[in-house]
Amino acid sequence: MKKTILINGLIAGFIVTAMMVTSSLLCYKNPNFEGSMVLGYLGMLLAFSFVFVGIKSYRDKHNSGTISFGEAFKIGLFITLIASTVYVAVWLVEYYFFIPDFMEKYSAHVLKQAAEKGATAAEIQSQTAQMETYKEWYKNPILIILMTYAEILPIGLVVTLISALILKRNQKPEKFTTA
Repeated sequence: MKKTILINGLIAGFIVTAMMVTSSLLCYKNPNFEGSMVLGYLGMLLAFSFVFVGIKSYRDKHNSGTISFGEAFKIGLFITLIASTVYVAVWLVEYYFFIPDFMEKYSAHVLKQAAEKGATAAEIQSQTAQMETYKEWYKNPILIILMTYAEILPIGLVVTLISALILKRNQKPEKFTTA
């Protein structure tokens, strides 16, 4: 089980971080941040498909074709945690070493977008205060870690739940014979 979890978790982690790094590069090439969020979340869904693959692989190859919901959920959860941890670690390296001005650029983008959409002065002031709060949070590595986990972990948990529900099988599948 450990090998299945580790392999699928690392593959998922590699995929999601590759997509994150790509979307970050797109952000810096395009000051409007267009497409990067969509690309990021698609990358997460693609990566978390390995939750399904890992659970199915364990059920079919190592557990005689059966698996309980709890065991399937546990396998998916560990794959999700590995992939999410890789994602968080790579984001920390990327942020601190390559794009330490991310929050400045992102804040400027959000405020510009609000102004372009016709936000009132009060709304812009509120948005500015919110962005200043985020900038303060980003000065603390623990908060960066928690916010980054909050970005990816819920998606992995939903995929894990769905995969466990789909793949649970309490009895061996019957083999069909033709007469």
